[in-house]
Amino acid sequence: MTPGTREANNGNWRTARRWAGFLAGIAKPIVQTEWNGEPVDVAIALHARRSAASIERLKARRPDVPLVLVLSGTDLYRDLPESAEARRSLELADRIVALQDDALSHVPREHRGKCEVIYQSSPRLAAARKPAGRLDCVAVGHLREEKDPRTLWKAIALLDPQLPLRVRHIGAPLDPVLGAEARALMARDARFRWSGAIPHGLARAAIRNAHVLVHPSRMEGGANVIVEAITAGTCVVASRVSGNVGMLGRSYPGYFEAGDAAGLARLLASLAERPSALAALKRACVARRSLFAPAREKRALRTLVQGLLRRPGR
Repeated sequence: MTPGTREANNGNWRTARRWAGFLAGIAKPIVQTEWNGEPVDVAIALHARRSAASIERLKARRPDVPLVLVLSGTDLYRDLPESAEARRSLELADRIVALQDDALSHVPREHRGKCEVIYQSSPRLAAARKPAGRLDCVAVGHLREEKDPRTLWKAIALLDPQLPLRVRHIGAPLDPVLGAEARALMARDARFRWSGAIPHGLARAAIRNAHVLVHPSRMEGGANVIVEAITAGTCVVASRVSGNVGMLGRSYPGYFEAGDAAGLARLLASLAERPSALAALKRACVARRSLFAPAREKRALRTLVQGLLRRPGR
């Protein structure tokens, strides 16, 4: 069960579809937005608050069915402190999955015993030949406040116009005001291009061809776009928020503080001017790459589901 849809093409939807593929062979997975009473042996729900009605309905009608709850960024960093529905979903879940390891410190202590981390994955791509003499950056994320595109846009304005740097931004204008701001920036600054929403394959090709993925989010559960960059040979520059730290590690050298446009500008300038800085960032990304292998994610998910199917009384 996922609140995302094929049309929205968001992280929840892509996770659900990938997991359905991983479970083929040991199960007949069905991806849908809610549970309406269909026969089921194991249920996996993405998002504690937005799937709360389905979770409550499932446990009322079929208390014997094991439930896996997958926590999103809005669950961890906004809803759990404020939403009784989200907290109730944690209580009802038999197992809880976080998508990065820093998330566990944000789960209420009484539920941590049923938590585990399953990193998201993406097939590895051969690294592209990157253009020499300039720094090509890409940002991938729908335009909404949580993704904080303004920090990137402000950073561009702070950079020396003579710096050999270009930025491409990919994502639908879920916030029309942000969409208008993106169009205005593109009109006045030739270094910036906004592509809107494009098919996933084209977005991944854009990530692969860039030197750097810039990910300025204020809130993240475990961004799959970071996985797609690292497994395509592209470095990551990210805001120092829990969801990004849980993916990249505490000592990762490519952070800037959330909302700090000046800090992001300094980091991008350093990468554009100093090949050694870019090389160090690349080494740090390669060191994390094995975490995001599809075989690892598939094995962890299938082990979880098979364990629930073998529970006493099943």
